[in-house]
Amino acid sequence: MYARPPLAGAPKLEIWPGTVALLCVAIGSTSFDGLENGPLWTSVRPHLISFFGGGTSGDQWAGTLGLIVCIAIVAAFYRLGVGGMSEVGEGHTPRELAGKFAHTLIPIAFAYALAHYFSLLVFQGQAMAHLISDPLGHGSDLFGTSRTGINYNLISAEGIWYAQVAALVIGHVSGLVLAHDRAVDMYRDVRDAVRSQYWMLVVMVGFTSLGLWLLSAVNT
Repeated sequence: MYARPPLAGAPKLEIWPGTVALLCVAIGSTSFDGLENGPLWTSVRPHLISFFGGGTSGDQWAGTLGLIVCIAIVAAFYRLGVGGMSEVGEGHTPRELAGKFAHTLIPIAFAYALAHYFSLLVFQGQAMAHLISDPLGHGSDLFGTSRTGINYNLISAEGIWYAQVAALVIGHVSGLVLAHDRAVDMYRDVRDAVRSQYWMLVVMVGFTSLGLWLLSAVNT
């Protein structure tokens, strides 16, 4: 067992069929989970339910469509970035670049998940103290913590917001660092490597803006 810098293993990610799709689904599904709590989805959802015939089935189809759209937007944005990069330098195809830079999506997917579930982790994570003493709900008190409650004052709403924003910013900066290192390794001309990253910068700024918009929509 040994320690290594964070994300040191990301560039070694083996690209199997579906790897890029999986990462886009990870980001897109978390995005939709946040979108569901915002005013945009609240206003659109009734119309979609009506369009799909109403009832539980209509609600399920509306949610499915929203999820697919969010994943498609994430995939399209990433495809736009690698498509722009393919116009720079040495004839790398968008398909090749999509695989070569797939690992840059890892910190973004993690940042989206952390930002979205941070408050759940902080508050519901405290329930572990109670559950570990009474795992079956039979009134046992194995470790003397069965009466432990959840302290909702552990962190303020403002503190949660700052933690979520920090997670998003750090995640996207990490993605840019990984992309820069891969570009320097791939392109023989340093200027081409730098120019290729203008496109990746657009992708990262777009993902950051999306994440911040989702957070602000949920908190309004």
